[in-house]
Amino acid sequence: MTSPSIRLGVLALPALVVFVAFWLLPMARLVAVGAGGPRGVAAYAAIVTDANYLSSLVSTVVLSIVVTFATLVVSGIAGMFLQRNRFPGRGLLVSLLTFPLAFPGVVVGFMVIMLAGRQGLIGSVTDALFGSKLVFAYSIAGLFLGYLYFSIPRVILTVMAAVEKLDGALEEAARSLGANGWQVLRDVIIPGLRPALISAGAICFATSMGAFGTAFTLATNINVLPITIYTEFTNYANFSIAAALSIVLGIITWAALAFARTLAGSTVAAAA
Repeated sequence: MTSPSIRLGVLALPALVVFVAFWLLPMARLVAVGAGGPRGVAAYAAIVTDANYLSSLVSTVVLSIVVTFATLVVSGIAGMFLQRNRFPGRGLLVSLLTFPLAFPGVVVGFMVIMLAGRQGLIGSVTDALFGSKLVFAYSIAGLFLGYLYFSIPRVILTVMAAVEKLDGALEEAARSLGANGWQVLRDVIIPGLRPALISAGAICFATSMGAFGTAFTLATNINVLPITIYTEFTNYANFSIAAALSIVLGIITWAALAFARTLAGSTVAAAA
């Protein structure tokens, strides 16, 4: 008869193999490459000692934070409205809003170009109205628009699922005690949605930090970390710096996800 420990070991073996083969070994190799260049382990400090790398990091973090905040606001309002209201065409509208989930980053970047590029719709309209084209697809503003475009569908679905689980009796109780609409939103609805919003915001932030396809499509006047890593790797064959920057990017993203998990967990515990 097989002992419980042996059974547990056999069941855990596939997960252990996947962990070692697809995470531990690649990450160990990446760390070794980062420390194996001319700078040695100092390559990991280059992101704060080199002005170009630091600027790229700051731009990436700020953009990701702004995208996350804008996504939570837009998706929170839209998700609550769609979940709380029934009207003809609602299902079709939800399907259309979540349709961008099927698009890769390159397609999203191309759509931004079609909207705000040199031959885009916004440029044509502004040229007809004001005599000059408004073109921002190839800047950080265009990248913001692209990231917002593919972040909103994910968060809308999360918010709709969370709103469905809210206890309506709590809202009715707050209104019966004299709370107005804003107070109900502030004291009942937002605290109830906080774990979902934190989790969705963390995923949005992590996705924006590491997204490459959209940035690569629009990368004319854009200085974000994924493009910097790509440039160091392909244009300059600077493998150690590319690896070191990749590790730093991963650590920052992992730290943000871990912090969000802690916040969401404490919120859930307090609510319980």
